[in-house]
Amino acid sequence: ASHDVLFAVIANLFTAIFLLELVIKLVIFRCDFFFAGGVLQKFNIFDSFIVLASVVDLWFVSPSLGPRSSGSSLQVIRLLRFVRVLRTLRIVRTFEVFAKLRVLVATVVASFFSLFWSLVLLSVIMLMAALVLCHSINLTLLDDSIELDLKLNLFRYFGTPSRSLWTVFEITFGGGWQQHARPLVEEVSFLWAAFFVVYIAGVIFAMFRIITALFIKDTMAVASQDAEAVIREKMKEKARYAQKLHEVFLAADTSGDGFVTRAEFQALLSEDMACAYLASLELDPLSATDLFNLLDDGDGTVSVQEFVRGALRLKGQARSSDVVSIMHDCEKVLQRMSGVEAAVEALGTRVVAM
Repeated sequence: ASHDVLFAVIANLFTAIFLLELVIKLVIFRCDFFFAGGVLQKFNIFDSFIVLASVVDLWFVSPSLGPRSSGSSLQVIRLLRFVRVLRTLRIVRTFEVFAKLRVLVATVVASFFSLFWSLVLLSVIMLMAALVLCHSINLTLLDDSIELDLKLNLFRYFGTPSRSLWTVFEITFGGGWQQHARPLVEEVSFLWAAFFVVYIAGVIFAMFRIITALFIKDTMAVASQDAEAVIREKMKEKARYAQKLHEVFLAADTSGDGFVTRAEFQALLSEDMACAYLASLELDPLSATDLFNLLDDGDGTVSVQEFVRGALRLKGQARSSDVVSIMHDCEKVLQRMSGVEAAVEALGTRVVAM
């Protein structure tokens, strides 16, 4: 009875929380909660139905029916409440800690057809091997020179097509192929060694590794196509690069005032270790010097933050937007130079006329 009371309290508590959540969403979003951007929000309608059905079931129907409510048709609605819990799986797409899990699930889904056809191919090969073993062992069972115990053991594992297929399945996936191969090789014929060498090398060794490589390829393809993961990785890489540059130029800021003077910068570049570290960051000392000269406004100092931002833009090839911006600035300069040239010519004409 105490457990029933506890479960009833928990059910009422969560129903009240879900009802409050639904009311808040309706107050904030209003009609957009059910129909946003011209798209019908099916999950929101489903959530509303489950919450309202739970309220009716727990607070109106169950008290009126009493113990008989356990057999009511509203048990289906109670089961549907568990479906709503599945929507919490959206958290997998939200938190970074689930990034690997998301890639794994996407890989399993993307590799379904590859897995299916791999199993079909393996099944065909196992069936062929099982039929060969069954037919050959049945001929062996007719040999009177074979001991009865060995015949019984061979019939147990290879006597019928179904027994033979199950044994081949154990050999392929179980890893205990030695206990099945050794009696055939040692007590029936040494020629069985050739069969098992071909099967073990061709199927268990080669084919399994090819299938594994196929799944790895699918995993890498899915991971590279995961836009969120790619963006997150690019942001991490940029943050790590900026942090490394920040640490380098903080070390160059011997005065500790947050600015790197030209003397401090030259002292930094005079150290081979610093130059090698900048080269590892794809920033050669000559480019760094040019960048310092560009950022210097004449006072001979550059802030660490300015240099880090400039180095981030300097890293890698020029972007199309940068090229377009330079071309646009050049056109403005040419237009102004043309105006200046026209003004100078007009002034020269006036001077000559005078």
